[in-house]
Amino acid sequence: MQSTQLTILFIPGGFFSTGGGASSSRTAGENATNTTGKRYLWSLSFYAQFFNVDTSEVLRRCFAALFPKSNFLDVLEGNPDLYGPVWIASTVVLMLFLTSTLASYFAKVKGSDGFNYNFTSLTGAAGLVYGYTALVPVALWGVLKWYGSDSANLLECLSLYGYANVIWVPVSIASVSPIQILNWVFCAVGLGISATFLFRNLYPVISGIDAQTSKIVLIVMLVLHGGFALAIKVLFFAHTSLKPL
Repeated sequence: MQSTQLTILFIPGGFFSTGGGASSSRTAGENATNTTGKRYLWSLSFYAQFFNVDTSEVLRRCFAALFPKSNFLDVLEGNPDLYGPVWIASTVVLMLFLTSTLASYFAKVKGSDGFNYNFTSLTGAAGLVYGYTALVPVALWGVLKWYGSDSANLLECLSLYGYANVIWVPVSIASVSPIQILNWVFCAVGLGISATFLFRNLYPVISGIDAQTSKIVLIVMLVLHGGFALAIKVLFFAHTSLKPL
């Protein structure tokens, strides 16, 4: 009996199980075919299950995040992944470094000062993007579970925050512009699209806890996301005063 419980714990959906909801029921049906082997935390097969999507599916999900027509959890079809979030976060980190460096170069060329590459901005971008994309959804999931949410799913939270970052790829490209007011507009658009995406998909889950707590959680979630967007603008696209992070 104990070995059966361990097998359930380490199969897809076990550690990240919601305990209810449409996506979890779909996942439970798919998991029925995977109970023949154990997947332990220290094995590659345990982590491989969270990257079980192909490139075309990731691109479809990216498009759905940019131009939502339905609830993103329906787009995931009970198969949230980490492949897309990791790939998107890495792309955003690289684009922030490249475009901020290019924008800073153009700003310096107009002045008398020489230009020096600031490679610390790469580590800064990595810390900001990876840290926010990983820590905030984990914290959100923990709070929801603490307050008794039955529909909170860790993998879905990570997937939602990961795909919400896709808007920062075009925003970072557009922010090469030397016109500061336009850069503020671009970042505001990125904030609006990504915050709306997160709010639309997380509200049904967050509203499952008591009303007062859900309001506080939503406000904190939006404030943190606003801080993330502001950090991107100030740290990487303040072209006239770009300093080492």
